[in-house]
Amino acid sequence: MLKLYQFHPSGNCYKVRLLLHQLGIPFEAVETEMGAGGTRSPEFKAKNPIAKLPTVELEPGVFLAESNAILWYFAEGTPFIPSDKLERARMLQWMFFEQYSHEPYVAVARAWIAYFGIPPGKERELEERIQKGYAALDVMEGELAKRPFFAGERYSLADIALYAYTHVAEEGRFELVRYPALRAWLERVQSQPKHLRITDAVPHATR
Repeated sequence: MLKLYQFHPSGNCYKVRLLLHQLGIPFEAVETEMGAGGTRSPEFKAKNPIAKLPTVELEPGVFLAESNAILWYFAEGTPFIPSDKLERARMLQWMFFEQYSHEPYVAVARAWIAYFGIPPGKERELEERIQKGYAALDVMEGELAKRPFFAGERYSLADIALYAYTHVAEEGRFELVRYPALRAWLERVQSQPKHLRITDAVPHATR
């Protein structure tokens, strides 16, 4: 069976769980610590030299890392990837935006505030990350005021990628009340078939 090495509260890991659940693909979720005893151990680095979560074991000894690459692998040939060339490129545009302009700020602020504590001496950096996170949310609000989903008229991998950390952004002190178009989009994503909350266990997964 497919194995997903994950830290359950992670939005990057949640993306993969959500897509697998929506595609009906069973998997084994393997909870993995971050740091020396987990992702940075020699045993884990043999699976993924990047030493990050999520990592999937597609078959014995065959591994794939990076959340958005994993999404693409499983979604290829499904409606989660647009058939139109331009819409497909726009989907990738927003997935790149998520990893470069959104996740480093929204996700890190959430991680420090809600899970791991603010590292000593990083208080000013936290405020800078929150400011840049708001800049990303501002961009999303502007886009969602023009269209229902990021790749056009249909839910795609871009929406899964951006939803993952946006819907829990308030755990990182981001006030989503100021973003009406974004909040309407969150509701559209949540209304998709077989939607899964980040806190949910996957019904057909094993642990």
